[in-house]
Amino acid sequence: MDLGGVDVWGQIALETSQMYVSEGGVIKSRFASTTIEKLPDKVILNIFCYLSHREICRVARVCKRWRQIAYDTRLWKHVSLRPEVSGLHVGSLESLLNLISVRFGPSLRYIELPIELITHTVLHELANKCPNLTHMLLDFSTAMQLHDFSEMQAFPTKLKYMCICLSEVIFMEGFMRKIYNFINGLEILHLIGTYEKVEEEEEEIYEVINVHKLKSATPNLRVINLYGINFVDDSHIDAFSSNCIQLECLAVNFCSKVTGSTMKTLFQRSRRLTCLLMQGTNLQSEYVMQVEWEKSSIQELDVTATDLTTECLIDMLTRIPGLRFLSAGQLNGFNDSVLKAWTEAGNPRNLIALNLDSSDNLTDDGLHKFLSRHGHQLWGVALSGMPHITDQLWQSILPILTNTKIVVMGTQERLGVNIHVDQLMDGIANNCPNLERLELRWDPENLRFSDKSQKAIDILRVKCIKLRCLVLSDGRYYEIVKANFERADRTTVVRTTTCSRVTNYYLLHNYKDLIFN
Repeated sequence: MDLGGVDVWGQIALETSQMYVSEGGVIKSRFASTTIEKLPDKVILNIFCYLSHREICRVARVCKRWRQIAYDTRLWKHVSLRPEVSGLHVGSLESLLNLISVRFGPSLRYIELPIELITHTVLHELANKCPNLTHMLLDFSTAMQLHDFSEMQAFPTKLKYMCICLSEVIFMEGFMRKIYNFINGLEILHLIGTYEKVEEEEEEIYEVINVHKLKSATPNLRVINLYGINFVDDSHIDAFSSNCIQLECLAVNFCSKVTGSTMKTLFQRSRRLTCLLMQGTNLQSEYVMQVEWEKSSIQELDVTATDLTTECLIDMLTRIPGLRFLSAGQLNGFNDSVLKAWTEAGNPRNLIALNLDSSDNLTDDGLHKFLSRHGHQLWGVALSGMPHITDQLWQSILPILTNTKIVVMGTQERLGVNIHVDQLMDGIANNCPNLERLELRWDPENLRFSDKSQKAIDILRVKCIKLRCLVLSDGRYYEIVKANFERADRTTVVRTTTCSRVTNYYLLHNYKDLIFN
């Protein structure tokens, strides 16, 4: 088996020169040849911590000593057994039961299981042999038939986090009924639907999990994420809010049946609610305007790709007292009058992250006025998907964005003007020293660069030492940048098509970690 760069480790010799004084007072030098084989087990264990589990399994084949270290339970605290995620595949239930007993044991904190490994015997073994298991993901998304759980009598009882990937057609009640008594300590619940798999033609919708029974079994939930579930509506939001008084974060992104009719009740019951994500829902403006926003504790809000009117947006933003994150892209109603009203009558002084992707009714002048007043406080800003926002606006506001850590700019539409990317890179390097992620979405045909591009890229790499991710459209400029940054071995350069869908997630959750952790 090809072990990649692992074989080289055994060939590396570290020549060390040591100076010492002999008994006769003569200074001598001694050269000692030390290989990785001489490193203590503790050091090798720390090295292995930086490897994925798939790589750890490979290095275990090098020698007996490495095999023993690779199977140390401290390296197996967080395990994914989904092949498409981790590359690990367990061939049989007997093998998994042995792994749980011998390799995972009390060290296991987090595990991901695919449908073929979710059986009552596996769950019994996890409950008995892994007392410190607190995080679990169960993937039923590809299931056509569930295993028999009629004999299941045990389930991990210390879970704080559980993620369930739902199937389109498999009803979960037979399984869920068996675990209700064990999950009342849950604080974070993710239910992932089949939004990305839904075809355009309408099909019959099945309520594959009973949300109303689930909420009764989980009174301590703080974070609820219902993503892309085609049967979730306002009654389910009302059900959770009636029983989960500690609720802090609610996400119902891409739940198209949600209209917001129970939002007023939600905020009246959930006084601790600070994060509300409703991207791609069917929000109605009249329901949103009924909410007592001025009495809420909301800090993060996502209303991207909804049909909220200009009047509703002005009413909402001017009444929210301390908003820190706003994602309001793909809204026809979001225009200059909204920004002006928010600045004059609202309180955007706490704002640190702003995403206005594809807000075509915003003008250069409106954005410039808003960012001139509040750009210095922003940690993340996304002004992408707008053909009229070119490098000229960015050059004018970059001196203001001195604290920004995430910047997303450009559109994949072909423009009638060219983007002078060398000057843009130079402006970013000189004004954004804390930058961690930069995404340029412009079409490669619109990017104009010269022989000085190498110098501009070098300046960016040297001055933005915290830069971890640079996203570009494919093309000649992408190849130049990638070759330059690969030498630094610090920043990941990727194509726009591979990660543009996760930008908003990164924009929010990167800063939620910074804020609350």
